[in-house]
Amino acid sequence: MSDKLIYTGTSWTFDKLYRMMDACEEIAVDDMGLDCFPNQIEVITTEQMLDAYSSVGMPLMYNHWSFGKSFIQNKKQYSAGQMGLAYELVINSNPCINYLMEENSMTTQSLVIAHAAFGHNHFFKNNYLFKQWTSPDAIVDYLLFAKRYIRECEEKYGNTAVEETLDACHAIQYQSINKYKRPNKINAQDEIEKQRSRSEYLQSQVNDLWRTLPEEKKKAKKEEETWPSEPEENLLYFLEKYSPILTPWQREICRIVRRIAQYFYPQYQTKVMNEGFASFTHHYIFNKLYDQGKVDDGSMIEFLKLHSAVLYQPSFDSPNYGGFNPYALGFAILKDIQRVCTEPDAEDKRWFPHLADTDWRIAIKDIAANYRDESAILQFMGPKVMRNQGMFNLHDEVHYDNYIVTSIHDDRGYKKIRKHLSASYETAAMIPDIQITNADVTGSRDLTLLHESYKGKRLNGKTANQVLTHVQKLWGYKVKLYTMHDETLLDVFECNQVSNSGVSSLQMNISDDW
Repeated sequence: MSDKLIYTGTSWTFDKLYRMMDACEEIAVDDMGLDCFPNQIEVITTEQMLDAYSSVGMPLMYNHWSFGKSFIQNKKQYSAGQMGLAYELVINSNPCINYLMEENSMTTQSLVIAHAAFGHNHFFKNNYLFKQWTSPDAIVDYLLFAKRYIRECEEKYGNTAVEETLDACHAIQYQSINKYKRPNKINAQDEIEKQRSRSEYLQSQVNDLWRTLPEEKKKAKKEEETWPSEPEENLLYFLEKYSPILTPWQREICRIVRRIAQYFYPQYQTKVMNEGFASFTHHYIFNKLYDQGKVDDGSMIEFLKLHSAVLYQPSFDSPNYGGFNPYALGFAILKDIQRVCTEPDAEDKRWFPHLADTDWRIAIKDIAANYRDESAILQFMGPKVMRNQGMFNLHDEVHYDNYIVTSIHDDRGYKKIRKHLSASYETAAMIPDIQITNADVTGSRDLTLLHESYKGKRLNGKTANQVLTHVQKLWGYKVKLYTMHDETLLDVFECNQVSNSGVSSLQMNISDDW
């Protein structure tokens, strides 16, 4: 049996990593049928992992004070033992870049390889959201272009001016995403060539748009048409194209920030399924390796300890509770689907008649490829998962001292529970829906924004005013934000251009935080 073992002990070597990579690939491809990008493995230090943390997990990023602040904060917490670091970091690129920490044991490195190099890798390549909305072939080159361009802007126009523009863009980057229109694929070389000619063209378009209207048109008393004709959901796109005050280099920074924000669009919609599938993959691969005699009992015990830590779900009354652990929830759903496919009982056949006694490999890969968190939970979270996780619905009625339990463990309650849980993963529940509804081209040049409230939830007043100030910096004139719910006006925010920073005035009472 010792001849079969890939490794013994805790220390890793590159030879052991190569052998483990080959063993994991054999199971992932030949047994599970996974389809992955080519893998690139990078072994990095703790300092490098902290640096990757600070730059939102990307292998390289432009400079900004928020990244440095994050780095220092994480480093202090890590040094004080108040936080641990991820065992791995994986980049949605082609080839798929996998970072391993050099401090990891060999078993940890093996888990990371199975989890990231094959679990996440397959999900990135095959999930419909990533296929439609990301450009894995070009993202690293585009980040290099962005880093170089912003560094050149800092040299030409000063760190302060660039920093203020980035601050403003970052404030609304999550409201600068195309949610329904598929963006053009990123091509780093094309971006470099287009950037050279884009500046003059954009500025000429803006000059034409804001040219003073003839006097006779000004005197004509007719109702002004609303512009834009349709609400614009991508705030940075609109400001990049039509802001009357931005210079060409500022417009290019707006474009860079929104393109990078677009790259992350699928990730917060698939957190549960992505991590669940990766956890399912590493669990299956390592158990298969143990069955084949390629890892020993000691390594298996260490693996189970690591696996349990990753899937730990604090109870609702725990100080560490922060909602559902996406690793635990996703893994539980997929493991339950595997059980339904192989060993269904009467309840399973009633809830999932199309999955009972079918090939679990096909079912699992179908879920990974064609569903996001919201739809996967709504369709595939079964009663057994809800019982094991202790799920139930609570209603907080303001007139009562106690919570009201509205859904219990029966068929009706199960459907209601998973419907409510699924709704919490809707995009609108995570990111406020704010759109540009009107720009006064002919008069004051006021910019009007509309926030469609999700279930009556209001914006935090202080935060909303700060963000509106950043929008005003990019637009240059008065900005108004209306919050509506079911055609009812909830709040009004206004930012007037009085100084460079602007002045915010709150028009109505503000309550609930986002």
